[in-house]
Amino acid sequence: MSTAHLHRERVPVAVQDLAVRLGATAQCTPTTVTLTQTGRMKAGIRSRAWMAFTASQTISARSCTFDWRARAGPFGLISGCDALADGEGRFDILALGFIPPARAPHTAALVRGELMRYLAEIAWVPDAILHNPALRWEVVDSDTFAVEAGSGETACKVLLSLDSNGRIAGAFAADRPRSAKAPTLPTPWRGRFRDYRLHCGRWLPLGAEVAWEIDGQSLAYWQGRIESWEASGG
Repeated sequence: MSTAHLHRERVPVAVQDLAVRLGATAQCTPTTVTLTQTGRMKAGIRSRAWMAFTASQTISARSCTFDWRARAGPFGLISGCDALADGEGRFDILALGFIPPARAPHTAALVRGELMRYLAEIAWVPDAILHNPALRWEVVDSDTFAVEAGSGETACKVLLSLDSNGRIAGAFAADRPRSAKAPTLPTPWRGRFRDYRLHCGRWLPLGAEVAWEIDGQSLAYWQGRIESWEASGG
């Protein structure tokens, strides 16, 4: 019996049902999703100023791997890379393409934070629910599932909440690291999804927002929209 089949056997039935509702199947699954985004984001959590951005992203359906590349600011002079591959995280922001104003150190906190991002973005790669053996699932209640990944210092959990149609409406982590270096500032972090459309056989949320929850306030710092989505491999 294959590793992928063994993983599917361990996925709770209610979670398998979610995957099927979103369009995933046990057969003919893609290995990678590629998407483009437009939107706006803030340079700092408490900043009042928003910057428009464009981005492209690849997300694996078979492993906890993604690569997000963005351009923001006047004339796209600020570029950003947020990625996770082979158990290593990466977060860089470059001005003018070569001056590094922000580069996160390679720490367990960085990896943990990037794993949480991957788990929260399952809504954009629903095939991963059935085909990524690194994911561990638990049914919390009829409208909430917990998904975990990592081990030791990088172990993490994200709660996925469902809407009235049984699709992923939100993702919540109680303790996502707000800094990759000490002090790591574990902080409640939430993503919201909206505007589901049927595309390439998958129900996908085209709109999303991400926020930190600090001192009783929800501080949104990223709002985006999917402009294109395609799957490859299989």
